[in-house]
Amino acid sequence: MAVCWLTVFIVLLFLELCTVNLVSIWFAIGSFASFFVSFFTDNMILQMIVFIVVSVVTLLVTKPFVKKVKANKTMTNLDRVIGMEAVVTEDISKFHVGEVKVDGKKWSAKSDDELTKGEVVLVEKIDGVKLIVKKKED
Repeated sequence: MAVCWLTVFIVLLFLELCTVNLVSIWFAIGSFASFFVSFFTDNMILQMIVFIVVSVVTLLVTKPFVKKVKANKTMTNLDRVIGMEAVVTEDISKFHVGEVKVDGKKWSAKSDDELTKGEVVLVEKIDGVKLIVKKKED
C-alpha cells in the first residue's frame, strides 16, 4: 500500500506545482503521512483516518496564513486605474467601443451609457484590455 500512497503524494504534489493556488498541498501532506503509516500497519482504515486527520489539521493550521497572504494583494499598474476619473477621447455607446484617457494613457473603453468626447467618467473595472466606464455622478 505504500506505493499507492507515494503515488498519490507525487500526483497531488505535481498538481500543486501546476496550480499556484494552494489546491492540493494539504492532501499531499496527508498522503505523505499515510505513506509512513503504511510501513507499520496494513490496516487501510487506519491509513485513511491518518490521511483525513492530517489533511484537515494542516488545512486548519495554514488557513490563517493563507488568508493573510491573499489579503496582502498589491495592486498592479493595471489595477490602479479602477476607481479613477477618465476623460472620453472618442465617443462611446453600448454597441461602440470608444476611447478614454486615464492616468496619462489612452485605453479602449466600453459603457452602457452614451458618452461623448470630453465627458468625465469613472473607471469601474477592466474587461480584458478594455476599461468599463460609467458616467460620473455630479
